[in-house]
Amino acid sequence: MRAVIQRVSKASVSIAGQVRSEIGLGLLVLLGIENADADEDIQWLSKKISQLRIFNDEHDVMNLSIQDVGGELICVSQFTLHAKTKKGNRPSYIHAAPPEIAIPLYEKFVAQMENDLGKPVGTGEFGAMMEVSLVNDGPVTIVIDTKRKE
Repeated sequence: MRAVIQRVSKASVSIAGQVRSEIGLGLLVLLGIENADADEDIQWLSKKISQLRIFNDEHDVMNLSIQDVGGELICVSQFTLHAKTKKGNRPSYIHAAPPEIAIPLYEKFVAQMENDLGKPVGTGEFGAMMEVSLVNDGPVTIVIDTKRKE
């Protein structure tokens, strides 16, 4: 799994002009699922995101987690995070999981995030054309790949 995590002061996901999810302070997570992903990736990544200390404390030091600040989270599935651009100019998505694999893993990830955070997680709609709006706070953007764990 590959995640792009953005600290936001607000974010929303709209589908066909209708707001599907909306949050204030928190995290917008774009999640790419690949063929090799499994339950271990879900558990590791959810724990990492829920404990990631990227919110400012009283001394303006990034020392607090989303749980510490009572933040909210939106998770949007995004297969294009697994684009391969080595050859030519048209990206290949050969490593992105097909819907029959990706949808159950995405749903499990959202459920695991809800469990780890102790609150509902906003979502988009798998496979839908979405408009994602955000105000990146900082800006703070972190990329995590469960296969690299850097």
